[in-house]
Amino acid sequence: MGSTMDKAKGMGNEAVGNVKQGIGKMTDSERLQAEGKAQELKGEAQQAKGEIKDAVKKAGNL
Repeated sequence: MGSTMDKAKGMGNEAVGNVKQGIGKMTDSERLQAEGKAQELKGEAQQAKGEIKDAVKKAGNL
């Protein structure tokens, strides 16, 4: 998977995770809040992976 795809999926997971956390807070659902936080962290990791791929690609072009 390319760096752009990793970043896009990461942003999507972060957004969905934030929504889940918000709904969990509104409904007092600790489970939904935890799922949302986990999904948000997954999204952050995916974005970082994309950034690393970009950095490696740029370093290889020097």
